Amino acid sequence: MEGPEDTHRSGPSSRLPWIAFGLLCAGLLALFVVFPTYPNYDSYYALLWAREIWDGQKPVFDAFRAPTEHPLAILFSMVLTPLGEGADRVVVFCALASVAALAAGMYQLATAAFNRWVGLVAGVLLVANWDLIFLAVRGYLDVTYMALVIWAAVLETRRRRRGWPVLVLLTLAGTLRPEGWVLCGLYGLWMAWDGAPLRPVREGLRNVLTRRGILWLAFGCVATAIWLTTDFVVTGNPLFSQTYTSGLAEELGRTRGPLEIPFVTIAFLKGIDGTALFFAGIVGLLVTLWIVPRRASMPLVLLVAGIGTFFLLGFGGFSVIDRYLLVPAALLLIFAAVLLAGWTLMPAGRVRTWWSRLSLLGGVGVVVVGAINLNPNSLANDLTFRGDAHHDLVDVLDRPVVRRALRCGPLWTPNHKLVPDSRWILDAGTGDVLARSMLKPALFDRDVTGFDSPDRRLARREAPSAAGLRRADGKLRYTTTTGKDGKPVETVVPDPTPRISRGVVLLPTSRLALIRQGYVFVGDDRAFDSIPPVGFRRIATSVHYTVYASC
Repeated sequence: MEGPEDTHRSGPSSRLPWIAFGLLCAGLLALFVVFPTYPNYDSYYALLWAREIWDGQKPVFDAFRAPTEHPLAILFSMVLTPLGEGADRVVVFCALASVAALAAGMYQLATAAFNRWVGLVAGVLLVANWDLIFLAVRGYLDVTYMALVIWAAVLETRRRRRGWPVLVLLTLAGTLRPEGWVLCGLYGLWMAWDGAPLRPVREGLRNVLTRRGILWLAFGCVATAIWLTTDFVVTGNPLFSQTYTSGLAEELGRTRGPLEIPFVTIAFLKGIDGTALFFAGIVGLLVTLWIVPRRASMPLVLLVAGIGTFFLLGFGGFSVIDRYLLVPAALLLIFAAVLLAGWTLMPAGRVRTWWSRLSLLGGVGVVVVGAINLNPNSLANDLTFRGDAHHDLVDVLDRPVVRRALRCGPLWTPNHKLVPDSRWILDAGTGDVLARSMLKPALFDRDVTGFDSPDRRLARREAPSAAGLRRADGKLRYTTTTGKDGKPVETVVPDPTPRISRGVVLLPTSRLALIRQGYVFVGDDRAFDSIPPVGFRRIATSVHYTVYASC
């Protein structure tokens, strides 16, 4: 049922992808120039760890609420370190360039699997998703990971068992995100298999475990080995990323039970693609399996592998967040593109005619829904805040009065959110910029007088070196429902939180800064951490921040 169209036919349509790609690159460049944004939390930590290595120090992976390290991100950041303070903007530029590479990869994958028109629609659906662009303007490495995986799929689709080029891209992806380990292992197994029909297990293993097969299986584990080696060299524990991440995920409430994972998966995919495109992708997948099942093999394998890996992460107690489903969400867009443009795969006839008409109505519906949900003012305000807030932070921290005050003690922020940005601006070490929220135990459980998280206990090793800490003499009161009559019971315990008597305190003061950087985790972050301690005087102010000091 496949149409006779030659996707390489010359003509005006052959230039259309290049025109679209040029417009995309111009738009991304304009976004980079007009809205000067800066990296997110994880990317700043990669820059900090790279700078520590450049300074001859061992990077500190277990700082308070530090993100999981990614070896390739650190290596790339080391290349950028000689650029100085401008390295952070280069990270954002490269993330935006990854969007262009990803869009080109989506077009090439859909074109290789189906045809040019499906590829064009898939690329348009991808870049029309503002959430993806928004990840890039904050320097998230997820977009680069997606581009590497998609281009690996492109190479394999163009030539079966491509080998080294595919595995190299997957290995790079595997040093950016641990989900890539599964893809590397599967591809190594695919290359180790001799391609013969399936045999009994024992005979099949003999054919896989040849010298050639073992070599491919070993290279499929390179990304995992690089990650484990990095953890071992820095922390002495090769499984540090796995154990630390799972513990932190539990503390931040990012874990889910096994029965919740399927529902969370559906909710995340709908949230990334939008409800309409999610269901369009599901229907498009079914249509693809009906009319051209062989062409669906590569996108379908990646989709199943991505969702399966997400399930494994959830069952393993790791963080369950929507960004880990970006690749499956992108592949669903390819199948949604089949639903919209798959009629070009059909021979001339009534089915093709009616399908094209319904696709036109569906395309108009997608545009209308997207236009209704788009709020340009909100997006512009958000992007403007990210640039202005960073400039404000640089302004207040670079003032001579603040630099002098930092001789009296470390810089304290309300929580972990402003720590990497401040450290980057000040060129400061782990113990020079600390979060006030790390000094206290985490939320009290209903039946426990006080729970102190491992993350906080580990991070407070830096606190004793911070000048001006003293114990509080006050009391903490909280209520439980453990009374015999079921009524709330008030319990009073000593406040174990150290108080700050000297040093510098940085506080967000604007509404947006307070919401995003001062009071992030409701119930865990305390409002008192966003007000100046007793005895501190104000020494610097800006639109979004105020600095207090006490010597």
